[in-house]
Amino acid sequence: MSHIVELDQLRVHFKINQGGAGRIVKAVDGVTFTVEEGETVGLVGESGCGKTTVGRAIMRFNKPTGGKILFEGQDITTGDMAPFRSKMQMVFQDPYSSLDPRMNVNDIVGEPLDIQFPKMPKKERDGRVLAQMKLVGMNAEHLTRFPHEFSGGQRQRISIARAMVTQVRFLICDEPASALDVSIQAQIINMLMDLQEQTGLAYLFIAHDLAVVRHISQRIVVMYLGRVMEINSAAELYDHPLHPYTKALLSAIPIPDPRLSRSRERVVLQGDVPSPIDPPSGCVFRTRCLFASPECAEIIPEPEDLGGGHIIACHRYREI
Repeated sequence: MSHIVELDQLRVHFKINQGGAGRIVKAVDGVTFTVEEGETVGLVGESGCGKTTVGRAIMRFNKPTGGKILFEGQDITTGDMAPFRSKMQMVFQDPYSSLDPRMNVNDIVGEPLDIQFPKMPKKERDGRVLAQMKLVGMNAEHLTRFPHEFSGGQRQRISIARAMVTQVRFLICDEPASALDVSIQAQIINMLMDLQEQTGLAYLFIAHDLAVVRHISQRIVVMYLGRVMEINSAAELYDHPLHPYTKALLSAIPIPDPRLSRSRERVVLQGDVPSPIDPPSGCVFRTRCLFASPECAEIIPEPEDLGGGHIIACHRYREI
């Protein structure tokens, strides 16, 4: 397997005016990981940790401040993104606001083809649109309808069809099921997994729901306040988490069995996530970590490769 996407020390900083003074928000601050061909990488962390900004930076909706983004070995950190738009796309969280209410489904799903391949014959274009709709479980009758005529789950299927119609190789899914009912969430997640099996797509799957991420992902990247805390295979991360933040996140996953739920050890984080405008010195997690030492306040922990793709950024993981 080869890398389809590589992030190397990616940084996305925003300038804001606060109290009349220009301040810097370090939304993403030195993120490094890869996505292999045909693989799903889950990206998890609390709200505001920079997950969505990473996805938007890969698509270049947000301009990277530093570091590198490689797609199929080519540097796309700067320069024209047009040649890559047909190979990588993003599915957004809210299917209600991501579809143009004035366009019917045929126009919505076909629009990427009209932009990327303006000389494509109409017959071929319409055939591609219909084939993609069938792949996501919809049919020809839906093509003349408008977004308001569909349920949330159907709208998200249309969004996925639109994203995939140019035969993309890499799809960024930004919490694609979180705005939907639980039963519909399962349908969308299973559909994404089926599509991956059929087409060999690679996913970056951004989500809050750690149970869903475990179900769909082969590897998981854990972020906190713009930095990577831990990376490991899904099975290993859930069974043997090493970073105290990863342990806290996993301990919050609901367990259906009440006896098991009562017997397991809960890790309750104190306080709130610090502001990215003024992050803590050293390790950004130290202000909420039960094991923080003076070293944690002074030195930023460098990501350490433990072998087998397991990476951790923590000074004290050996002791805890």
